[in-house]
Amino acid sequence: MHIGGFQKNSLIDFPGNIACVVFTSGCNFICPYCHNPELVTGPVQGAAPLYEADAIFSFLEKRKGQLTGVAITGGEPTLQPDLIEFCQRLRKMGYKIKLDSNGTRPNILASLFDKKLVDYLAMDIKTSLANYPLLIKGNFDVEKIRTSIELIRKKAPAYEFRTTCARPFISLEIMADIAKMIKGAQRYVLQKCSQNVQVLDPEFLKDDHHFFSLEEMQALKDVVKGSVQTIAMR
Repeated sequence: MHIGGFQKNSLIDFPGNIACVVFTSGCNFICPYCHNPELVTGPVQGAAPLYEADAIFSFLEKRKGQLTGVAITGGEPTLQPDLIEFCQRLRKMGYKIKLDSNGTRPNILASLFDKKLVDYLAMDIKTSLANYPLLIKGNFDVEKIRTSIELIRKKAPAYEFRTTCARPFISLEIMADIAKMIKGAQRYVLQKCSQNVQVLDPEFLKDDHHFFSLEEMQALKDVVKGSVQTIAMR
């Protein structure tokens, strides 16, 4: 595992659990508003990881009874070749596992579910399927996003879909397309894109048109609220 960040305690990243957060390095998206730009490019070839997995497991051994879960985020965790082994080791230690994913590798998600290695899955839905090429590197079969959505709905013990709202990737029309894709889902979260953080493309922050007001966020929420069981905005 190439681990680019580690947070020892969190009360908000894993619903119902006191968790630590593991940030994996490397992502196949190029979202200009990404709040973890240092994790996008991945590790420098030949460089040692910033955090050793064994050191994290040692920390978790000492925190048994205090922490109940581990949230794995990124970057994109499913790009890590040893993600399954990492989760198996966490499970043997008795920890619950939350995974954040962009849904581009449904085969990895399927393996994690089949091995019962995920307790909570949060999938980012970036935009409508037609617009995914704006945000992902190289050629990509956008139907994998739909496959991941259906897989999560059927197999995840608990889950949420979530969308960071920024133009041109989100609009009322695009939100209507997303509502159709996730119809009947347990939980959907709309996230207001912040202008007060470091992002992958600093120029993106300079155009106020990219950002939605609270009133506009409410209008986006209204488009989806009849299609899902629970909807939240943050």
